[in-house]
Order: sequence, then C-alpha cells, then structure tokens
Amino acid sequence: MQQIGILGSGAMGAGIAQVAATAGCEVVIFDAFEGALIKGRNLIETNLNRLVERKKIDDVTAKIIFGRIKFCDSLDAFTDCELVIEAIVEDLGLKKTSFQQLESVVNQNCILASNTSSLPLTAIAAACKNPNRVVGIHFFNPAPIMELVEIIPAIQTDKLIVTKVKNVIQNWGKIVVEARDTPGFLVNRIARPFYGEAMRILEEDIADCTTIDWAMTEFGNFKMGPFALMDFIGHDVNYRVTESVFSAFYFDPRYRPSLTQKSLLDAGWLGRKSGKGFYNYAENVTKIEPNKNPEIGKKIFLRILSMLINEAADALFLKIATAEDIELAMQKGTNYPKGLLHWADELGLPNCVELLNNQYIEYGEDRYRCSPLLRRMAKDNKTFFPKNV
Repeated sequence: MQQIGILGSGAMGAGIAQVAATAGCEVVIFDAFEGALIKGRNLIETNLNRLVERKKIDDVTAKIIFGRIKFCDSLDAFTDCELVIEAIVEDLGLKKTSFQQLESVVNQNCILASNTSSLPLTAIAAACKNPNRVVGIHFFNPAPIMELVEIIPAIQTDKLIVTKVKNVIQNWGKIVVEARDTPGFLVNRIARPFYGEAMRILEEDIADCTTIDWAMTEFGNFKMGPFALMDFIGHDVNYRVTESVFSAFYFDPRYRPSLTQKSLLDAGWLGRKSGKGFYNYAENVTKIEPNKNPEIGKKIFLRILSMLINEAADALFLKIATAEDIELAMQKGTNYPKGLLHWADELGLPNCVELLNNQYIEYGEDRYRCSPLLRRMAKDNKTFFPKNV
C-alpha cells in the first residue's frame, strides 16, 4: 500500500504516521481539533530530529520521511487512500460517527481500521454500510518504538482484509499478533493482574510500593515494577483501561479497578506527568527503601505471576489467540522477561494451580478462580509447550 490516511494527530496518530512514512508510504493526516495538526507535526519533527541526533538515521533520510507526510484540513484528503487508520479518543460514539464520515469520502476498496485499545471492533464496524472492510490495528505507545501490533478482526471483517493488513504492518517492520474481538484484546486483558494484584497487596498492607516493585524486578526480572510502571503510563490512562475492561466483562471481579488508583486520579496525581503518583518525583525527595526480605519478596512475585499466568491460560482456553501469539504479545507489548505460558511450564502447572487455589480458599473470591484449562492440564501432567529433551 502506498497511500495511508491517519485520522487523529495526537501522540498515537503522529506515531503511526511516522511508522508508515518511514516504511516508504505516502501519508495523509487529518485532525478536526484546532491546533492538533500543528502539535502532531511538531511531534514528528522532534522524533525524527532525535533519531538524527542519535545517529539512527541521517538528516537527508529524516527530511525524506517527513516529506512523505501531508497535514490536511479536510477528510476529503482521504479520497485516494488504500488504508485509513483512526487514532482518536477512546469514545465509542465518536468512533462510530468518524467511521460513517470516513465511508462517505473514501473509495469502496479502502480498508478502515481503528487503533482502539479496548473498544469493540464489531460495534464500530456495525456503524458502517460496508462493515466487512473494518478491522482493528492496535499500535502501542510510542508507535515508532514499540514492536508489537495487535490485529483484531470484527466478526464482520473479511478474512482477506485480515491477511492484507497483517502483511502491510509486517512490511512496516512490526511484529503482528491476531486477537479475537474481546475486551482488552490480548495485552490489555492479560496484563491487568500485574497492576490489580499489586494494588491489592498494597491495600492489604502486606508490603509498600517500593517493596512490591523490588519483588517483581528482583525475582521476576521485570524491567519495571507495577507501581513505577503505572506512574510511567499515567493513572488517567491505566485506570481508564482497567475500568473499560471491567465494564466490558460485565463487572467480572478479576478486572475490578482499585479505589486506591481512583483516588490518585481524582487528586490529579497522575504519575510522572504530574510529578506525583504512587511515588513523588519532586527534586530532593528522600527515596523509601524496600524491605528486601526474600521470603516476602518471593511470595509477592509468585502471587502476581500466578494471576498473570491464569489470565494467559484463560485467553488460550477461550481461543482469544494462539499460544504463540499470547507469548509474543506479552513479551513485545509489555516487555515481560519471558512468555507467561513458558513461565507456567517452568514453574509447573500443578504449582500454578495450587497458588491460585490457596488464594481462592483464603479470600473466597471469584477473582482467584483457576482457569479450567490450567486445571485440566495440571491434572493430566501436560505442558503448554513441548518439554526439552
């Protein structure tokens, strides 16, 4: 595909435009909000200049990439596009309206895609006269850096469209996984316990933020602990995704948001972007040292890990994605040190089941119910992947 349209010039839209232009595509970008196009233009220029400074590309290449991007003031600019990717705010009503408007200007062969991170593609497609050309193409932020892209077909999406967009995104240098159109898709669904169970441990006063973060980096080799990561993402973003997934799953307790995080959001303590979240990022603040008790640390790590493994197993059980795509998604989309299903095999599936059962017995909450697939495989002494001989 040579001509790509991007609807929305925020951080995601600008990032996707940069990815497509770097891959050699001509890109048309439009945003209805006054001043947004200028901000998007400045962001792309800044990103390309940084690449030049770091000697990732030269100045001539940066100018060529930027020259492939046209900033337009009308949807009519999408008339000749072969693919248009919507990257506006996460509001289902607005997305439906936008797709109806796009249909009125693009040609009949143009593929319409949404970069939504959690909204149902099937509902977005239903707003269109030709829903079989609608598909989800979910990039992760920042799009030029993050390797993973989730492809999400709606139930109406033509299979040929899915194959075509997979090829396009792979040609842009990205790693592609396919997920069924369910709340949170793959990464945002499976990753919820990394945050939710960590906050539960905090609320129970088992350990503080620094100790929980230390446990996950020390025993799990995660690059960031859950509280440092939530502060980095921003509580306005992280909490809203959790809230969306919780609501979409008919208030399943496994995805229940934390009142602790909601309080931070209400206070405007959004994390690094506001200078304060779970941690205080002001200068000269004395850092609180973690309790480096290995027994406590390992218990914290195993409690959170078992919940993550359970989510990954359930995603496989419900055929949300293949085992291979689940592993890729969590390693490339969240930078986990290893795939969760491989981790389950290493830990031993009976041990995973026991960890979950102990939590279920102690709390009596459906939150800790063990995936039927995990329980069956443990009983039959099976593994997710072949054992090394």
